[in-house]
Amino acid sequence: MNPKYPSESLTVLTDLVLPSETNPLNNLFGGELLARMDRAASIAARRHSRRITVTASVNHVAFNKAIPLGSVVTVEAKVSRAFTSSMEIYLDVWIEDRESGVRTKANEAIYTFVAVNETGSPVPVPQIIPETDEEKSRFDAALRRKQLSLVLAGKMNPHDATELKALFL
Repeated sequence: MNPKYPSESLTVLTDLVLPSETNPLNNLFGGELLARMDRAASIAARRHSRRITVTASVNHVAFNKAIPLGSVVTVEAKVSRAFTSSMEIYLDVWIEDRESGVRTKANEAIYTFVAVNETGSPVPVPQIIPETDEEKSRFDAALRRKQLSLVLAGKMNPHDATELKALFL
């Protein structure tokens, strides 16, 4: 299986925030943003693996900036690292100023997807070759996040989490 570049999985979804998608403060519901991010991450995972993919976890979500009614919202997703059958998808959420067109980063998230066959069993996925400095940074950090998740779930002995230990030595 040939490795792939993160850019091959890049998925960009742009949409408008409508009144039915907002809370009483006229900002996009967090759940609506989560759904948009899940769709973008799903497409990115599918582009990378060319398999059926399922959401395994939402590892991190930061709602840093409210997204007002009428905003143009862009969700960018791409695979930051691939493991055996799982893929970490890093998402950036941008809002566009209605007057100037200037984009501002509003939120970010990290999802994990697993590639499966028709019976739902995990299948191998291609590895990732990061190219840009940002992709390399996210690639390296993905292993630390995975090890931390495994340690917290009791699936990895903390002494075996070499990437986490390296942070403290």
